[in-house]
Amino acid sequence: MLDFGEEVRENLPDIDETVLEYIDGYVNDEDSLDEDIPAVVRELLGSFARSKEAVLEELLKKLEAFLEEKYKDKSRNNAPKLTRLDRVMDMSKSGMSNTIALSEGVDLESINKSKASRVDLKKLEKQELKIRAKIEKRSKRQPLYEGSKLIEAQKKQQSYEEMFMKVNSLDASLASKGKSKDIHLPAIDVSFGSNRILSGASLTLAHGRRYGLIGRNGVGKSTLLRHISMRDVPIPAHITILFVEQEIVGDDTTALDSVLKADVWRDYLLKQEMDFNKKLAELESGDDKATEEAREELSARLGEVHTKLAEMDAESGPARAATLLSVDLNALAWLEDYLQTWENTILVVSHDRAFLDAVATDIIHQHSCRLDYYRGNFTQFYATKSERERNQRREYEAQMLYRQGLQQFIDRWRYNANRAAQAQARIKILEKLPELEPPETEDTESFKFPDVDKISPPLLQLSGVDFSYSSGKQVLKNIYIDIGLESRIAVVGANGAGKSTLIKLLTGELEPQAGQLNRNGRLRIGYFAQHHVDQLDPTVSSVAFLASKFPGKTELEYRSHLGAFGITGLTGLQLIGTLSGGQKSRVAFAALSLQRPHILLLDEPSNHLDIQGIDALMLALQNFTGGVIVISHDERFLTTVSKELWVCAEGSVQKYGGDVQAYKART
Repeated sequence: MLDFGEEVRENLPDIDETVLEYIDGYVNDEDSLDEDIPAVVRELLGSFARSKEAVLEELLKKLEAFLEEKYKDKSRNNAPKLTRLDRVMDMSKSGMSNTIALSEGVDLESINKSKASRVDLKKLEKQELKIRAKIEKRSKRQPLYEGSKLIEAQKKQQSYEEMFMKVNSLDASLASKGKSKDIHLPAIDVSFGSNRILSGASLTLAHGRRYGLIGRNGVGKSTLLRHISMRDVPIPAHITILFVEQEIVGDDTTALDSVLKADVWRDYLLKQEMDFNKKLAELESGDDKATEEAREELSARLGEVHTKLAEMDAESGPARAATLLSVDLNALAWLEDYLQTWENTILVVSHDRAFLDAVATDIIHQHSCRLDYYRGNFTQFYATKSERERNQRREYEAQMLYRQGLQQFIDRWRYNANRAAQAQARIKILEKLPELEPPETEDTESFKFPDVDKISPPLLQLSGVDFSYSSGKQVLKNIYIDIGLESRIAVVGANGAGKSTLIKLLTGELEPQAGQLNRNGRLRIGYFAQHHVDQLDPTVSSVAFLASKFPGKTELEYRSHLGAFGITGLTGLQLIGTLSGGQKSRVAFAALSLQRPHILLLDEPSNHLDIQGIDALMLALQNFTGGVIVISHDERFLTTVSKELWVCAEGSVQKYGGDVQAYKART
């Protein structure tokens, strides 16, 4: 029998022992007949055999031969065995139980007969412990190879339009008249792959209230939203659901068309109208009975489409969309105002405290597979939660102190004849005390960027720079900016004003069309892109990604480095495509720090991080000894990190005299 673990250790001596143990257990699992075993093993061994492709291929050949034998043995051992009877039997006179033939050899009639059990209980308990340990081990390793299946499932997902029409019927709005739009599901379970997200949780959403859903990165907030949007939890059919994704894939669709396509049923009915009109035109020349009947049927269906388009006021769609897109206020301030006047229910995932304070009427805290509800905005939630935790801590400590006093008395006097009765009474008190769980403590996080080696100025300058895209519209004109190791600059401005263009000019991704970019030859720039997910490879693990970008370290060193940014344990071995948005941001920051940058250019760095992650990033940037330029919509983040505010507007980038709040009030 092949000892695959030893084969791997012998050929790849640098392999991480944890990974090796997982592979060995996975391959030799008696219950595992998974056809994906070679593909999973190839993925796990890939980062340890980057320069040993031949060795890897030889190992996989041995594995496939071993698995082929394993499949054959498994099939042979499980095959039913036929036995020729020595003589003909009259089953009615055989004395066989009437139920044994129906239960695969178990005599149900004799189940309750008073026969002494011959089971060895010690052996049974030992076997049960082995089974339990096996199940626990399997549940821990499952996320490692569950990821590829999840990614394939995502590729097979239907389009957003198909999904929307499936979960929101065209007549749902009419059907909702007179019905309650509150949602109350007392016990829901939600899973992602083999990971349990919620267990017996209560989901309650009162109509007209605005809920902020918060929780740590990876706890399953986006998964919960997807389950709600797909009605994988039993949302009443008359309640319509609009789901806005965390990330969307860009294409050539114009902004106006994108807004109009968001009204899925309007878009669908307009396409139907066009299709029916085209078919009617094709039938115009025919005059036989079949053609006439086809025209009548199409005309009737076209009339139904026109009625539904009129009911939804489809003609005003372009004007309303253009009005939304013409807003030149600060986009986030506009969104806050818009959502505050929304008449229906909102469930929004955000880690922006100021946004949650402005918008939320309630906070839902997702943690420990449950949902906790708090009235008020984020500031009120934080105060209430902190007070509740303090009270729980005091109650727990008081009871522990009381228990300790009782136990000390019992230990001292339980064998004393004069005090035995008192000791016994305290034992009964101790037994009746309720068991209190120690209060949950949230893990603190700390990011760290490496210290910067000093280089002489100037480091990075734009002098009289102009830039415009192919459309001919000038985005930036006559820009002057000087960045050093002491710079702490926040860049703000309306969407489309040129903030990201400025960052790309500084990184060298775009070239000035006039003026000069001056850059120190020794300067290293760390660039965190707004759409940083595009820079990550979803088909490899975080460890493998770092190893491909920054070779030369051991597996343990990569995992330790990821751990400093919150990617701990087996999460570093999961495929990046299965990670949450916040976890992907952490991988991007881990990669960024390995560049040992002198200057950090950060475009919306806090978008996906949870509140603890944002706090850790702010502290790391305050302690960073290099320069920082940041674009962010998070008011608290900008106020904490920056010392200067620059406003990007009307083609210019100018230093602003006030703070972020003054700028926000002005816009």
